Amino acid sequence: MDLVIRDVRVVDGTGGASYRADVAVDGGRITSIVREGSGQRPSAPRVVEAHGLALSPGFIDMHAHSDLALLRDPGHEAKAAQGVTLEVLGQDGLSYAPVDDRTRAEVRRAITGWNGDGSDIDFDWHTVGGYLDRLDRGIAVNAAYLIPQGTLRMYAMGWDDRPATPAETERMKQLVAEGMAQGAVGMSSGLTYTPGMYADDAELTELCRVVASYGGYYCPHHRSYGAGALQAYQEMVGLTRAAGCALHLAHATMNFGVNKGKAPELLALLDEALDGGADISLDTYPYTPGCTTLVAMLPSWASEGGPDAIMGRLRDEETARKIRQVMEVEGADGCHGVPIEWDAIEISGVSDPALSGYVGRSVAASARERGEEPWVTARRLLIEDRLGSTILQHVGHEENVRLIMRHRVHTGGSDGILQGDKPHPRAYGTFPQYLGRYVRELGVLSLEECVAHLTSRPAARLRLPDRGLVREGYRADLVLFDPETVAAGSTFEVPRALPTGIPHVLIDGRFVIEDGRRTDVLAGRSVRRTPGRA
Repeated sequence: MDLVIRDVRVVDGTGGASYRADVAVDGGRITSIVREGSGQRPSAPRVVEAHGLALSPGFIDMHAHSDLALLRDPGHEAKAAQGVTLEVLGQDGLSYAPVDDRTRAEVRRAITGWNGDGSDIDFDWHTVGGYLDRLDRGIAVNAAYLIPQGTLRMYAMGWDDRPATPAETERMKQLVAEGMAQGAVGMSSGLTYTPGMYADDAELTELCRVVASYGGYYCPHHRSYGAGALQAYQEMVGLTRAAGCALHLAHATMNFGVNKGKAPELLALLDEALDGGADISLDTYPYTPGCTTLVAMLPSWASEGGPDAIMGRLRDEETARKIRQVMEVEGADGCHGVPIEWDAIEISGVSDPALSGYVGRSVAASARERGEEPWVTARRLLIEDRLGSTILQHVGHEENVRLIMRHRVHTGGSDGILQGDKPHPRAYGTFPQYLGRYVRELGVLSLEECVAHLTSRPAARLRLPDRGLVREGYRADLVLFDPETVAAGSTFEVPRALPTGIPHVLIDGRFVIEDGRRTDVLAGRSVRRTPGRA
């Protein structure tokens, strides 16, 4: 044996009662689990005495935006220190494969606020398989990939706000098939982000049929988390059932004033579909504010044609006046059909360091300081930062967060955007926040329930046969944490502080976190969907 973890409380990921045992690891696998008092204790050159620690499977982040961070930052402590051993990338319909050179340049600019402009990255791939091969050179944690539907649309037909032609639809279906065959686990959409939001249900259904034929799942950021949110959820349920495709609902929140207290209605909708045979799961993060880009708040018609066209419209006085009317009075589809509240929009990051004075303050507060209206401030920032600003959007409801995280198909997803001077603390704190605040402090979930939400449930959605449980023969992707002290260190004031109470994290039996410190081990690789059709 390489390693024995001695006298540890095993929280095995099933949701069942924890137990004490010695757990042995060899060759990257769990080779034996000897329960207390049940047999001869295993031995190994390396023994870790648990001393009150709990052992669980590694946490799976079902919604991550580390697509370039894993290449840029070998340490990747933001996730490794939380006990995350696998991230699902390619989220919200926008990422970096599959692309041609034109599409890559446009995607890089479109999601600068999520991942930086990529000027420090050697983009030596075009396909999904090429990107996964790049990850296989060695990364901090494992990663799976969703084919981004908005990128597909950009590749096949640019930024046009119109239905796809039959030929364009066939091209997108071909790209989906190629990406799935190369190892993607499914497809994502960002249906409040352009150009993906221009797709109608018929187009999405056709693409989902291809995903389903390979055993993958559809992961939409659907059309509204504000006005009409329930209808938007229902749309995704109906669309995927028509396509025969599994559904995973990204950051399944009920936000804005119109949805206060409405989580029970969402859960009833999902329960009805589940009881009727639908294959549905969801993820959430344990915080109330959201995080995205400032440009995402614009109405979709203002974004047609891509970043250069957006800049042109913002600079034109008459068009800018129309944009303002939609955003502040009518409610833009980019802001989920709800009139924007500038007091709730906090700038969390800028691409141009000269604009850092906006960071950490609401648009309304910056406007008051300058003696101008908030729209004037927002418009100037969009133009001067070339659409690269990120925001926190303070529009959530704690009672909704708690109810949704207790649901039977819930999993954890950080939606962690690592860019900006003051990123959302969820990027560095989601998983210890679940364990510390919502398990130990609030008792919303038991420890065993919560660990299952963060491990075996996502592993089942990803169809991973040897991850997500502490079980003999399974991969030794493991977390040792102290249930009495585990806590998120990150806050809105200090968002990059690391968690406490997680001294050891292993991937393939190798320590990536040891005694609370990041090692130099790069044990992560791509996790690919099993080849062949469903």
